[in-house]
Amino acid sequence: MSRIDKLIADLCPNGIEFKPLGDMGSFTRGNGLQKTDLLREGTPAIHYGQVHTLYGTWTTQTKSFVSPELASKLRRAKQGDLVIATTSEDDDAVAKATAWLGRDEAAVSGDAYIYRHCLDPKYVAYFFQSGSFQEQKKRHITGAKVRRISGEALGKIRIPVPPLEVQREIARVLDKFTQLEAELEAELEAELEAELEARRKQYEYYRDRLLTFEEKR
Repeated sequence: MSRIDKLIADLCPNGIEFKPLGDMGSFTRGNGLQKTDLLREGTPAIHYGQVHTLYGTWTTQTKSFVSPELASKLRRAKQGDLVIATTSEDDDAVAKATAWLGRDEAAVSGDAYIYRHCLDPKYVAYFFQSGSFQEQKKRHITGAKVRRISGEALGKIRIPVPPLEVQREIARVLDKFTQLEAELEAELEAELEAELEARRKQYEYYRDRLLTFEEKR
């Protein structure tokens, strides 16, 4: 925390500028990838359902692949892009995102957006988990049984944009929290459920605190 505070004081003493996500990058919908297309080897591929069930904040490897022939016809995420699942049965899971950090491009299915941007990829992925993002997205969710959000709506959500050095330091700290939480959960899984819940709340508190800034006037 103290290093982040010092960086902010040194690099942006007048506060942090907030900008719409659409000003910081572009949203492109995936296409044409079905579950039946997924293979055990080939070109990396991410189906939108896997963002909900198999991936965390970021990943360097995919769980599935497609043939190179099919991949050439599909829209693909590049290293640093966000892959965002845009549909879900509940509002909390709408716009769940993972940052793709693999070296090769990854094909992306429909019902997912590729967000290509100029931010630190882990920083923006953590922002998608923050209370600020969750609160802003609520007004843009549509649909009845299946809830969804559009790329145009996502582009209106405002994100704090500190200097890249600050973004990277925030991501580094949150990575450490995430790793500690995973280790604790593995060790204490069923025995200390209350302790795990307390740690999750602590993590959420620090995540939102790290992603809360005084807006530049």
